[in-house]
Amino acid sequence: MTFFKNLPDWLSWLPLGTVPSVPADKAAMLLKQCTLLDVRSLSEFNKSHIPGAISIPLYKLSKNRINQLPTDKPFICICLSAHRSKPAVRKLLKAGLDAKELEGGMLAWWKLKLPIEK
Repeated sequence: MTFFKNLPDWLSWLPLGTVPSVPADKAAMLLKQCTLLDVRSLSEFNKSHIPGAISIPLYKLSKNRINQLPTDKPFICICLSAHRSKPAVRKLLKAGLDAKELEGGMLAWWKLKLPIEK
């Protein structure tokens, strides 16, 4: 995890590479044990989101906002296709938090017909 702490800020925004992840079926079993952080736009979130998820669009995920997040549970970062969640996971890891991305994003969640709220 040291790699993520040393990553330059400009590079951490790229949706390339890998970050820790969890498949949708496993994430569905962990909903109560994790904080779900949806980093899609507010309009995307309002159309369909995982029950209990917190909406903070990626562009608003600042150091100050990260410091206001609960830290009692690990995070699962969510976006549409697991591109915006990568930089979000990197930002949380850099802040010393435990974070993974939802593998395949909401597209994987919807494909498995897992619970959503509108």
